[in-house]
Amino acid sequence: MQYLKLRNKFNNSLYYLTKKILFHYEPEKVHNNFIKIGKSLGSHKVSKEAASKLFSFENPALKQNLVGITFRNPVGLSAGFDKNAELVDLLPSIGFGFAEVGSITANPCKGNEGKRLVRLPEKKSIWVNLGLNNKGYLEIKNRIKSKKFEIPIGISVAKTNSAETVNPKIGLKDYLTTLKGMKKIGSYFTINISCPNAFGGQPFSSPELFKSLMNEIQKLKIKKPIFIKLSPDLGGKNIESILKISLKYDLSGFVCSNLTKKGKIKSGGFSGKEVEKKANLLLSKVYKFKIKNKKSWILIGSGGIFSAEDAYKKIKLGANLVQLITGMIYKGPALIGQINQGLVDLLKRDGYSNIREAVGKEHEKR
Repeated sequence: MQYLKLRNKFNNSLYYLTKKILFHYEPEKVHNNFIKIGKSLGSHKVSKEAASKLFSFENPALKQNLVGITFRNPVGLSAGFDKNAELVDLLPSIGFGFAEVGSITANPCKGNEGKRLVRLPEKKSIWVNLGLNNKGYLEIKNRIKSKKFEIPIGISVAKTNSAETVNPKIGLKDYLTTLKGMKKIGSYFTINISCPNAFGGQPFSSPELFKSLMNEIQKLKIKKPIFIKLSPDLGGKNIESILKISLKYDLSGFVCSNLTKKGKIKSGGFSGKEVEKKANLLLSKVYKFKIKNKKSWILIGSGGIFSAEDAYKKIKLGANLVQLITGMIYKGPALIGQINQGLVDLLKRDGYSNIREAVGKEHEKR
């Protein structure tokens, strides 16, 4: 325990100084350099072992088996950070229990033009307008198809950010192309119907198009779990419709949620604390619907996690697993292990022996 306290103090102090330097540079340049460094570190056994000793934390109270997949802990990396699946060898050493790569699209995409990331430290948020930039499913598939992943890797799938895919038929085909191409890679799929910074908005968040997408996905007979990533900005009736439609299909669960279009902003979306309240409300709605309809859906809570308490709140609201990006950017890679360490302490405080016992407990008080 003393070792962990000293390690946390060292990591926090080091990242405090590092962040002061990094935050003087353009965020997208910093991100791209981090990907390059991370890719290199992940390719060497010694650097991976060093990272594990510096960051990782394990405890059996955090281990779960969900939809046939073993998660060593509930803290994952959200889609949108490792867009081209370049960090999959390093992420286990940092302490993640799982990760989503992408979102991956059928065709390579450069993303949106102009400035695409802005840090908002006073709001603990980031404005994101990247626009689903990725190298396309074929290149990513060919590079990672022979890899053996140490943790569950989810493949986040979106439609290519282009004028052509605004046409529902072309957009639908785009989703299916990637799903078929990546069918044998990774532990599960997440269907991203909620990216707020792509050409044409979020058409497949409409009940009619969502149903047509589900019909076509069902025909593919995909054997691994499928999750749907929902927008925090959907109206109550729209969410209700999507959930009712989902009852008819073999879905494993939902990711709650994506970026928010908060305010009068015309492009991009906000991450971190700016989306936390909406994300938690969405999570609660989906959990209540799940319980009411006696579904075994797995819920993944995302948005605004900067501490173990933030993660635990989502778990008690109904999340089986949680994801983050922004918290790691503001507090450093040591945050992952610190959240897991903190979750164990919170479980002990509340008398739980495993993380699954805390899921949804907040609703039992009401």
